[in-house]
Amino acid sequence: MSNPIRIGVLHFSHETVTFLKNDTTLDDFIYPGSPAKGEALLNFDPKYFMGGFVKMAREFDGVELVGIESPLWPKTYMGSGWVTQEAYETFVGKMIDGIKSEKPFDGIYLCLHGAMAVRGVPRPEAELARRVREVVGPKAFIAATFDLHGNEDEQFLKYADMAFAVKYFPHYDGYLQGERAARTLVRAIRGDYKPAHVTKKIPIISPTVLQWTGASPWMDLIQRALVWEAREPDVYVNVFFGFPFADVPDVGMTVQVLTNGNPALAAEVSRDMAETAWRQRKALLTSTKVHSIPEGVTLAKQAVEAGKTPVVLADHSDRSGYATWLLKEIIAHDLSNTLIATIADAKTTAKLKAQGAKAGDPFDMEVGGLADESAGEPVRIQGTILNAIEGHGQFWVCVKFGRGNVLILSTYLVQIMEPFPLKNLGLDIDAFQVMAIKSRVHFRRGFYDNGFAKTILLVEPTEPFLGTVRLDGLPYENVDLKQYYPYGDPVFRT
Repeated sequence: MSNPIRIGVLHFSHETVTFLKNDTTLDDFIYPGSPAKGEALLNFDPKYFMGGFVKMAREFDGVELVGIESPLWPKTYMGSGWVTQEAYETFVGKMIDGIKSEKPFDGIYLCLHGAMAVRGVPRPEAELARRVREVVGPKAFIAATFDLHGNEDEQFLKYADMAFAVKYFPHYDGYLQGERAARTLVRAIRGDYKPAHVTKKIPIISPTVLQWTGASPWMDLIQRALVWEAREPDVYVNVFFGFPFADVPDVGMTVQVLTNGNPALAAEVSRDMAETAWRQRKALLTSTKVHSIPEGVTLAKQAVEAGKTPVVLADHSDRSGYATWLLKEIIAHDLSNTLIATIADAKTTAKLKAQGAKAGDPFDMEVGGLADESAGEPVRIQGTILNAIEGHGQFWVCVKFGRGNVLILSTYLVQIMEPFPLKNLGLDIDAFQVMAIKSRVHFRRGFYDNGFAKTILLVEPTEPFLGTVRLDGLPYENVDLKQYYPYGDPVFRT
């Protein structure tokens, strides 16, 4: 029988778009179910990081998991800006108090994202790891899971021992990385794994829409990481693509390599991965075609005429969810049988909910716009409500207008990742020739990988707003773009 093992489990995730005007507040993290602790926390995300970690950890005899009170994702999801210092300090304080009241712990698991940006806290995930280390002491092991869009540098692993990031975009392997974190954490606690790691920053900054791992060379970079993991036992390679819409000092691409007591091997693998990425830097930034919205809608119309349907128009740049640029262009081109999913509009959905909106009601309202400059102006829609449903923390309203078009209104930003769940809103997805969605890459899991869409067009407004591929159009204050390729000529030595 092995000695009993106690592991504290914490969660704190956000992908922060610091250029949005609406801060992510304390209230945004508080809603039915959040914060969570105990089994509620351990069971909240069964198919992703948390689910994989909990399932694997409980396959070991004598492992006790303690869910420390933690906030779940904010109700604004990714459609909000800087996390306020009040929100961060409140929840980190609660987590630290929870660890103190429940300790001792042999290990801590941090379920993170990596691209959280907090006012007044330059590296919030590393700061959380520092405070946890301060409480649990030097002998406990700290492991974490991350999204590949994390902005991380060497600071996190200065305080933590292990990190495991998803490799695919769309993110198919969160559950797997959760399993890896649990298995390796338990092995480390039992003395079977001695973490030795190297972190390398690579001066490349890239828009997320270009980071699709279904296309080379992003695909090749991930495959190289997988080959290293297959070649060398107990090696784990994280390739953080970075999240450029967080104006933070550790933005950009990072490679982390974790080995079992072999720092020389960690250095060799990290050097190889960094050099590979640097050699491919030009191709990394030219692998995906992005159209202006007017051009994309014109091409969609041509694809319909050629029978290459369904067409997906993916507005990758709308970070608030309120943007109406694509909706206006669809109306101007008189597209028919088009689904617009979704326009976020909290005020309009709240008003409709209060009125008791239901199927068959006439609809004549302005929707979207005005969240900030990137959202454009509201658009007036006249039609009929097909359905009004509350679920998943939002109020959804489907409005039929024009020639077979349907607009879905949501309370917050929604990335439509698959077409089939739209049937739950009472929609016949086969009736649409064009689907206009707000998504960057995640939608490819349900529209591209299965061959559903015959034409895919990525679009953004003519001006370089928030989620643009033209990063030099963004008002960075903490990032000097000249220190990164392709906006400067940085010298990179591995």
